[in-house]
Amino acid sequence: MSAEENAFEQPRVAINRVYTRRGDDGQTSLAGGQRIRKDHARIEAYGTVDELNSFVGLARESARDLPELWQILGRVQHELFNLGSILATMPEDVHPKQARITLAECEQLEREIDRMNAELAPLRSFVLPGGSRLNAELHICRTVCRRAERLCVALAAITPLDESAVKYLNRLSDALFVWSRWASHRMGIEETLWEPNQAASQALK
Repeated sequence: MSAEENAFEQPRVAINRVYTRRGDDGQTSLAGGQRIRKDHARIEAYGTVDELNSFVGLARESARDLPELWQILGRVQHELFNLGSILATMPEDVHPKQARITLAECEQLEREIDRMNAELAPLRSFVLPGGSRLNAELHICRTVCRRAERLCVALAAITPLDESAVKYLNRLSDALFVWSRWASHRMGIEETLWEPNQAASQALK
């Protein structure tokens, strides 16, 4: 099968008005036209994926001096939008060519994790977010990604969901952790390791 035959559909959207007033009753429309409460598990899932995409965009702006990571984060933003597309669609309405996450995206993340982690020293403790703005932003992405994963697991408990969605978010959260360490390493910034005895209760002794 050629790359063209294997490609997802191009978006068919025309956004002429930002507000429609149709969501004022606490409901929104899915890709198939169904009306659903805005606090439904499906909305929570793809809304959190959207939140994650925004934070990844922020981290990408901070990664401009690291071209490899900058390019990866740009790809991840497109992948997250693909994930949001499938989460916003009821299983019976999914089109064969609809954008989605596949095992290929998961495997690519694994390759990037392995390659970039190979540059890093083994950890002797947990690391704390910080040291640079980029490091902290990638850790925010990681924690939001974990939340998105939990919400997708909750969604999968009540409706069919492609297992690649949860697997991707699981791998992405791992990747974001590695990328935060890799960015600090490339920028020559020392990591802050967790030291339990730095707590106030220990300092008073």
